[in-house]
Amino acid sequence: MVGFVVGSSFSVRRVAGARCNVSGRRYAQAEASVDTEKATQLENLQKLTVIVEDTGDFETIRKHKPVDATTNPSLIYSAASMDQYNALVATAINYARKSAGTREEQLVVARDKLSTLFGAEITKIVPGYVSTEVDARLSFDTEASVAKAYELLRMYEEAGVGKDRILIKLASTWEGLKACEILEKDGVSCNMT
Repeated sequence: MVGFVVGSSFSVRRVAGARCNVSGRRYAQAEASVDTEKATQLENLQKLTVIVEDTGDFETIRKHKPVDATTNPSLIYSAASMDQYNALVATAINYARKSAGTREEQLVVARDKLSTLFGAEITKIVPGYVSTEVDARLSFDTEASVAKAYELLRMYEEAGVGKDRILIKLASTWEGLKACEILEKDGVSCNMT
């Protein structure tokens, strides 16, 4: 898989010119030719690649019509600061208050719940995967990364989203690779970053 960043709001997986298997899904070579006169750069890329939106803003995702989407804590924080997402923030805070003890635990649960609430909404927009990041502070702890991945998947299940729509984003450390190996053996699709 080859990733590109085009502008600051989306990335693509290059698949033109060859067949490739990305997390168990097959993408065929794009048949359409590039139209340099009438189509936008994004429209031309969509003919040759799989577009992966890199944002937490639903309207931006609707505008670009990607196949997959990825989020990270900074993107979720940015989107959560917008008034139109106040209800998701309030839901995550209420969930954390009911399910965690200390303020620190509530903060961790609220962050994870907010990520999965945004991700669940994004699955209603994109036909493919939504990638959700395991806390980067767990990058050197295989067991904690695996546990966090399952916690995120449980939260997605609560929102009605199965693991077949989610990519768990893990750090590309030795421990992250081992966590990926464990998760993939259990049918959990992963994305290394």
